[in-house]
Amino acid sequence: MRRNDHDVTDQIQTTDADAVRGEILRLYRDRYAGASSKAIETAFADAVRMYDGGHPDFHPCDTEYHDLQHVLDVTLATARLMNGFERDRVNGSPQLPAKLFTDGVIAALFHDIGYLRHRQDRWHHYGSEYTRTHVSRGAKFLRGYLQARGLSEYADDAAQLLHFTGYERRVATIRIPDPMMQRVGTMLGSADIIAQMSDRCYLEKCRDRLYPEFVLGGIARKTRVDGSVEVVFSSGDDLVKKTPGFFVNAMRRLEQQLAGAYTYAARHFDGQNLYVDEMEKNIRYAVEYAAAVPGRQLRRAPPNTLQPDVKPYPEDLVIW
Repeated sequence: MRRNDHDVTDQIQTTDADAVRGEILRLYRDRYAGASSKAIETAFADAVRMYDGGHPDFHPCDTEYHDLQHVLDVTLATARLMNGFERDRVNGSPQLPAKLFTDGVIAALFHDIGYLRHRQDRWHHYGSEYTRTHVSRGAKFLRGYLQARGLSEYADDAAQLLHFTGYERRVATIRIPDPMMQRVGTMLGSADIIAQMSDRCYLEKCRDRLYPEFVLGGIARKTRVDGSVEVVFSSGDDLVKKTPGFFVNAMRRLEQQLAGAYTYAARHFDGQNLYVDEMEKNIRYAVEYAAAVPGRQLRRAPPNTLQPDVKPYPEDLVIW
């Protein structure tokens, strides 16, 4: 049986940065023999340090859903899609350059860095309050970070790629002249969807972690033009029951806006798309849960990657 803190193969522990880094470096070195992996290794070390609170300017991660496990899972999925893309490539067609593979990994590692609060921020008390703007905020940080770390050659590209993971800009408006880099963007955006929706504890995380983030981020309720308030999700339980509808929209985004890049996972896994298989299992269970099928309960315990003293939301916030 697949473990709660492991990937879709049940072989890589997605709460262990060393395990994820090791697998990604294996794929990179198999594909680009002799190419330097220094930028990937530097980005891994710095991203993990930031999430754990080791950066002098930023608080540690306090978003339980968009946590380090999510980041590592997405980064692993991104690398696998890029590897699958290369396996799917027709002989004679251009190879995905090592630099773009590195761009993709770096962008994945920092795609949610915009949730981390600056220590001088007196207006926001929780990272979830940045839900609507975290992508553009993260892109701005990433560009400056890479330049400061002597990795300027990756700065502009990696920062642009972050926008494929969010909804602040429509994919069609992300203008990237290099079609290969555009493809990496669609793979990153796809990885962000398939990694989280295939998580073994996805439904529990939606109920107990994503809903509080939606409340703090202003997503659970929407103010109409006339000033009235529309309740989008009334509770964490309501969010779970509406997950099958989200899945339909997510698949439409994967197929149309992100150009079917998620299908490269099947090539990586030699024919079977394990991410889609696990996504569909979760959605089938959510449908049965919403229909109150006997025995369908949410009892899995997701791993916790936050620092012990970090509070993800106010104690009086109603979750369920």
